[in-house]
Amino acid sequence: MSAPLELEEAQARLLDLLSPTPASACPVDESAGLFLAEPVIARRTQPPTDLSAMDGYATAGDGPWLLKGESRAGAPFDMVLGKGDAIRISTGAQMPLGADAVLVQEEAQVEGTRLTATEPPTARFIRRAGLDFKASDTLLAAGTRTGAAQIALARAGGLAEVVTHDAPRVAVIECGDELARDPTACEPHQTPAVNGAMLAAMAREAGAQVRQIGPVADDAQEITRAILAASEDAALVVISGGASVGPHDLVKPALEAAGFTLDFWRIAIKPGKPLLVARRADTVVLGLPGNPVSSFVTGFLFMVPALLRMAGAKDCLPRAIPMPLARDLPPGGGRREFLRAWWTPDGLVAAELQDSSALTPLAQAQALIDRPARAEASEAGAFVPAFLLETRTYA
Repeated sequence: MSAPLELEEAQARLLDLLSPTPASACPVDESAGLFLAEPVIARRTQPPTDLSAMDGYATAGDGPWLLKGESRAGAPFDMVLGKGDAIRISTGAQMPLGADAVLVQEEAQVEGTRLTATEPPTARFIRRAGLDFKASDTLLAAGTRTGAAQIALARAGGLAEVVTHDAPRVAVIECGDELARDPTACEPHQTPAVNGAMLAAMAREAGAQVRQIGPVADDAQEITRAILAASEDAALVVISGGASVGPHDLVKPALEAAGFTLDFWRIAIKPGKPLLVARRADTVVLGLPGNPVSSFVTGFLFMVPALLRMAGAKDCLPRAIPMPLARDLPPGGGRREFLRAWWTPDGLVAAELQDSSALTPLAQAQALIDRPARAEASEAGAFVPAFLLETRTYA
């Protein structure tokens, strides 16, 4: 039996098997959550003219000044100011031709049409044309995920449509005789099915369209039928459970019966060692462990990046950031570990209970601490790499 793959090698091999979905034009307002297939190029300059950044007065030359009118947002002053002239101006209003500074309201004194200043007006309160961007600038790169801010920027750039990749389709199959579909009707010999719903939620957050199948019994023929049905319209099939080495772990023979070829099996991490990847034509199967925490961690490290790759993301893999420990960590084990942890004002605290079946610390976790194999003990205050969960650093 070959040695388990290192995490980065396994991730790279999985991503190499996948391709982005087709691309098409999409209304900007309906593009939230999709990934750009083409860059967004500005069709206009923003702001298109010089604007006032403050409420006050647009002035020309030195004071005192003679007030000539007003410029409001959407209703500009349409005459040229001469030296010694000024107009009332609102934040965001167009600066008139001839004006060279803005006098803020708090530093202005007005008597009739005569304007004087307690402090000199300044040009730093002018938002120059093109301050934000200019026509033909690249506003958003291909591979960017569109959200509220990106939609606003595209619209500001004069676009009504963007070209995006289609949302990837994924099927999630949950296997196990012990699983109860209805959590309110769970016999003593059963446990509620959780992995399918958990993985489906993670997939939807990554922007995928999800089909859930199961729970499927620990029967090779039933699992084979589920795989064949799932692969009809999903380029990625995720299977939870049955990927280990026990007599009832039937995913590998079911995949062979369905015509899939195993690409790799087992990775050198904890939790999540019994992971497999198989392929048939353009369909990839990702087999995850059945323990809920193992399924979550491998879903985070493999399923989500796979979906992001299919969705057209420019950055598919999660990014670890160094964070301080609030408490000591004991020496690590023989495999690279991902520890559930949460943030305190003093730093990260690893959960005491790290069992791969324990959902309470998983639900409380805000980060996964990445501990190398055979790590030495770490003292409080030491910085460790961690993946943030609540901020979705994978997207």
